[in-house]
Amino acid sequence: MEHLVFLDRSTLEASIRRPVFPHRWEEYATTAPYEIAGRLRDATIAITNKVPLRAEVLARLPRLRLIAEAATGVNNIDVGWCREHGIAVANIRNYAVHAVPEHVFMMILALRRNLLAYRGDLERGLWQQSDQFCLFTHPVHDIHGSTLGVIGHGVLGQSVAQMAKAFGMKVLFAEHQGATEVRPGFTPFEQVLAESDVVTLHVPLTDATRNLIGADEFRQMKPSALLINAARGGVVDEAALAEALREGCIAGAGCDVLSEEPPRAGNPLLELDLPNLILTPHIAWASREAMQILADQLIDNIEAFVTGNPRNLVA
Repeated sequence: MEHLVFLDRSTLEASIRRPVFPHRWEEYATTAPYEIAGRLRDATIAITNKVPLRAEVLARLPRLRLIAEAATGVNNIDVGWCREHGIAVANIRNYAVHAVPEHVFMMILALRRNLLAYRGDLERGLWQQSDQFCLFTHPVHDIHGSTLGVIGHGVLGQSVAQMAKAFGMKVLFAEHQGATEVRPGFTPFEQVLAESDVVTLHVPLTDATRNLIGADEFRQMKPSALLINAARGGVVDEAALAEALREGCIAGAGCDVLSEEPPRAGNPLLELDLPNLILTPHIAWASREAMQILADQLIDNIEAFVTGNPRNLVA
């Protein structure tokens, strides 16, 4: 009988059906690092969203056959060790194809139209004191006719691009930074930075993408441009972004992710109090609809593995 243990059930606000095969199910709202090995001691299938499963812990779990990641990113799992030792790893795919693009465009629209700045003006009574019917304290820009640079050509990047075209935006997909050849349908990385009114990131965090956007990249962008990061915090040099916003190197930014989550030790972006910076706590993916799709796919992945037809494997 399979023994399934969900290490951080509280990260998923959705109904989770039980697998159809005979099993024992355990779940914990959260799991501290020192509790992982004990809770997985007899498990054959581990379910985790953000609880780290590293080699030193995995080596103590001889019964473990599958790690079912309740997310797309697998940075919290030592995938290489799993490959070497025959532990399968399955992740979730394409579940937030509406949630993340909608969040991205919420940020773009709010920043292009200076929504937070105008809200602040109203709170300070500036409209009430105006000598005319409207208040022109901040520039307002349409997104129709502007250019969106998309870094990342996966499902989310393509979904954002599709939504952008519906808004009447021109879309540029960026070629890999430093690439010697440009694939059909792509634009050189530096050209995307230089020409885009909005740059949006949709890449995983890897050694190649860590600090992909830093001080040099901000200097290549238009002073009127926006940066949107709904990918991973480490893709952006956050100190450089804070400096770019303070100096007016770019016009604004929206970030749903930070390099450390939760940011218990602080973060340069949290120190800013600017109307052209929108921070949200890693919730772009978290519509109730998207979470239910995720939960259903999670169990689908587990059932497929147990019946001998594994899917969505990364190891």
